[in-house]
Amino acid sequence: MLAFQAGDARAFEVLVRRHRTPVFNFILRFVGHRARAEDVLQETWLKVVRSAGEYQAKARFTTWVYTIARNLCVDSARKESYRQAASLEAPVNGADGDEGRALGEALPDAGASPERGAHNARLRPLLERALASLPDEQREVFILREYSGIPFKDIAEVTGVSENTVKSRMRYALDGLRRRLAELGVDGDLAEDGRTVVG
Repeated sequence: MLAFQAGDARAFEVLVRRHRTPVFNFILRFVGHRARAEDVLQETWLKVVRSAGEYQAKARFTTWVYTIARNLCVDSARKESYRQAASLEAPVNGADGDEGRALGEALPDAGASPERGAHNARLRPLLERALASLPDEQREVFILREYSGIPFKDIAEVTGVSENTVKSRMRYALDGLRRRLAELGVDGDLAEDGRTVVG
């Protein structure tokens, strides 16, 4: 980012290549609509370009870009008269060969084992329903932590609350997910091999 600030246009290409997919996945899970997520992603990168002069190296670029993306997601949700979360099982209507595939299948795979993939395929729709039932601030922390791998300290900066509040929201989110999944007939803990099962 500092190179881009100094006028190196190629540095921006590196930033986009490095951060596009995780930021898009965060936005997609936040707004729930692929077309809106693509619009918000474009707005995010435009804002990065327009605000490049304001960036200060005291914050990590990742924290800064997720803060921009989160604020644009919140603005987008406010502009919408309704919020309808897309299931990861919903078919994708994309021009990039994803047509007919489920949204969850179109997201990049982190290389999970076939057994874990099968387990997650059964859990995914239930987890998405449970996740949609959480209050916005808990769902946001869960998505940033579990789907995007952002540390609690950085989530606190992105959301503008203390790290203890973030950890509290995560605890309530996990409790809420366990409770809702139990109501949906899923037994056991959300954790598998020490990690939350998110697909």
